[in-house]
Amino acid sequence: MAPTSLRHAAPADHASAPQHVILGMALGYLASRSLHVAAELGIADLLGDGPKSVEELALATGADRPALYRLLRMLAGHGVFAEDADGRIRLTPAAELLQSGVPGSLHDAVKMIGDVAGDGSWWSAVGRLRHSVLSGEPGFHQVHGIGFFEYLTRHPGASAWFDRGLANFATAENPAIADACDWAEVRRIVDVGGGQGGFLAEVLKRCPAATGVLYDLPHVVREPAALAAAGLLGRCEIVGGDFFRSVPAGGDAYILKRILHDWNDQCCVQILHTCRAAMGESSRVLVVDAVIPPGNDPHPGKDMDILMMALTEGRERTEAEFRELYQHAGLTLTRIVPTPSVLSIVEGRPA
Repeated sequence: MAPTSLRHAAPADHASAPQHVILGMALGYLASRSLHVAAELGIADLLGDGPKSVEELALATGADRPALYRLLRMLAGHGVFAEDADGRIRLTPAAELLQSGVPGSLHDAVKMIGDVAGDGSWWSAVGRLRHSVLSGEPGFHQVHGIGFFEYLTRHPGASAWFDRGLANFATAENPAIADACDWAEVRRIVDVGGGQGGFLAEVLKRCPAATGVLYDLPHVVREPAALAAAGLLGRCEIVGGDFFRSVPAGGDAYILKRILHDWNDQCCVQILHTCRAAMGESSRVLVVDAVIPPGNDPHPGKDMDILMMALTEGRERTEAEFRELYQHAGLTLTRIVPTPSVLSIVEGRPA
């Protein structure tokens, strides 16, 4: 029989024990990978109309029934799915986010993070993290022999998967970020690397008198689905191009959302230089990225920074690091505006 002090120890005390912290982190990839597999099998979608037995889920997915039960049992322990008194599996609030096509869905985001295009690209790259730490080079390059973005260019299926995953992230965060910035004096907004226009659409909804320019690689902006869905194509110019070479001139605000964290400092300065060349003296550049705070407190950007290390030559940055980038690009960092998301708006003006 266990000692009374152990039998009645509060779960919170156990969870905070140093051994539990270390072993929980060491084994954390098991929960992560299990979540990826559940998303890929579409378990949450199968439960959308109500609880089902494990037998039904195994039949629908082609999974081994005992193995699938063990997977779902573990995820239920983390609050994702739950088993009822009859042994059926049901959705929980967290599991609902794994459904595809529902408001706030993270289905494609989880699949993207776990295994872009089904080839293990991200998973394998993070597995080479030791190489990245020792060499400073992305593990992705060691796995595939080419850089992350070159890989996406060569593999359209992976690129489409990546775009869907990013759209999941963006749908949840775009309104909150757009609400956090003052757009009163903005009449022409250039969204640099703006994808299908999701963030630009949210900004234009808040600026009835403004027009927008969606700027990204030609194949990316060929079908600006988010702008079309919002009925805003009539207020936008769609321009294909390379932001390392130039960006459209004449904007009051140049938005770079989740762009700079993909690139090393030299590339970031080049991107900001092209924006600076296109800006008027009263224009602003608005970089929307995580800003890593000082100290030991947890921050999602610190975790994402490890993924950036494994995949690309980019990084999440501190205020001081953004300030240095701006200075080298002929800009002055004027303020940082926090948002309800993990991202902040780093505003810059011509120096």
